[in-house]
Amino acid sequence: MTQLLPLVERIPLVAGKVGHPRCRPEKVQGDRAYDSMYHRVMLSCYRIQPVLAQRKTEHGSGLGVYRWVVERTLSWLHQNRRLRVRYERRPDIHEAFLTLGCVMICWNALNHGFC
Repeated sequence: MTQLLPLVERIPLVAGKVGHPRCRPEKVQGDRAYDSMYHRVMLSCYRIQPVLAQRKTEHGSGLGVYRWVVERTLSWLHQNRRLRVRYERRPDIHEAFLTLGCVMICWNALNHGFC
């Protein structure tokens, strides 16, 4: 919850149409943990539409349709023990193993025809 805004601020430029590339996404989706008026206002200040599930409401917000892709990918990453249990203290080494995990996911997807 505390890392939502730093994450949004560090999103790299997105290539698109001719002209200035977009600096930030149009929408940000999140679960109930990110639902606060502060996050909604700050995202609106960045001209980002917050699509956040509201707390103390019934389930079935519709975010699960898209969220399973993220959850599935995280579970694929956690199949690697070094990513599931973080042994490295240095963030650059952890990021290297994270990159290797992502490469392995892409390699398996290309070999099995997921893309």
